[in-house]
Amino acid sequence: MLLLSGGTGSPKLLGGLLLYCSGAQVTVIANTGDDIWISGNLVCPDLDTVIYTTAGIVSERWWGINGDTFRTHERLASLGQKEALIIGELDRAIHIFRSDLLRRGATLTDATHTICASLELAAKILPMTDDFVPTTIVTDKGEMHIQDFLVKYQQAPSVSQVRCRPGKMTKEVETALEECRSVVIGPSNPISSIGPILNVNGMRKILKDRFVIGVSPIIRSEPISGPAGKFMESRGLPVSSLGVAEFYSDFLDALVVDHRDDISQSDLPDGIELFRADTIMYGIEQSKKLATEIVRILAHQS
Repeated sequence: MLLLSGGTGSPKLLGGLLLYCSGAQVTVIANTGDDIWISGNLVCPDLDTVIYTTAGIVSERWWGINGDTFRTHERLASLGQKEALIIGELDRAIHIFRSDLLRRGATLTDATHTICASLELAAKILPMTDDFVPTTIVTDKGEMHIQDFLVKYQQAPSVSQVRCRPGKMTKEVETALEECRSVVIGPSNPISSIGPILNVNGMRKILKDRFVIGVSPIIRSEPISGPAGKFMESRGLPVSSLGVAEFYSDFLDALVVDHRDDISQSDLPDGIELFRADTIMYGIEQSKKLATEIVRILAHQS
């Protein structure tokens, strides 16, 4: 099973899927458009959330490491070193280790493999590209890194454009896609979490030849979390599951929407089949239920 993942909803789904599949049966391609250098180290928020989820150490907030402490971050702040993200000690160790590998010539894929091996993870976790391609948001306060938009400005500015730079597809990602028959797109922000993955050179073309099932992160006209509404409006898309379907329409075969959504099959573009489930994942039991539906759909298609 291959999952395209951002850093919030998709890792929650991944936690449920790992209850049905052995780690060795799961491959995740993670968004790196959120990556940012902080205090000399490369922080990969979405990639790390996938790693920590797979390792069973993700914080209950669904990012960072469970039980982490923040003394280093607090001391840096007292010294006048303001960081864009609140980073814990255990989390920071991963960033230091990764950044040292990169400075010694490793690719981000190499570094990710080394980190996963150190955590004894069986699942294959891949960054979408080895290129540094940070997503930027064009707002009424200027163009800024997505982390500044999310954290510093608390998603408040109006948005006119989300810019995702194209990255080169790695051999590892290409091989993973060639070996799979179906792809699951998790319920992450379509524009800023999945969009950068789709913007990797050749990605959309390959997906056209796979069975692709997506999970909508929007119920009626309300995103389950985050700024998906603002970002979709900046693309001229309706803030709805229909907008999600339209964004993925050139390759999407099936769309899972929440059972409270008012979208119907006739609303969707031709060729996309509609399924319903409970898509709000407050905890592992809800994640397990949604994963059950995903597995059922995939089994029916095989």
